Amino acid sequence: MQHNDSDLAVRCTVNGAETCVPAGITIAGLLEQMRLRPEIVAVEVNARLVPRATWSARAVQANERIEIVTLVGGG
Repeated sequence: MQHNDSDLAVRCTVNGAETCVPAGITIAGLLEQMRLRPEIVAVEVNARLVPRATWSARAVQANERIEIVTLVGGG
């Protein structure tokens, strides 16, 4: 059986940049791939906040708009 790139990756937008990610990758996997520390970020998909507890089960879908925001503490 022959595979093409569309079988192995999905196109989405991450922080405003169009990109391809491995098919089936989760939010947690995406953060790991981007070398981001999960404890200091918040994630929105299609303008909806994704609860941290669901990141390891929530797969990235084609054409989704993902925003990853780094949380900054201060006073």
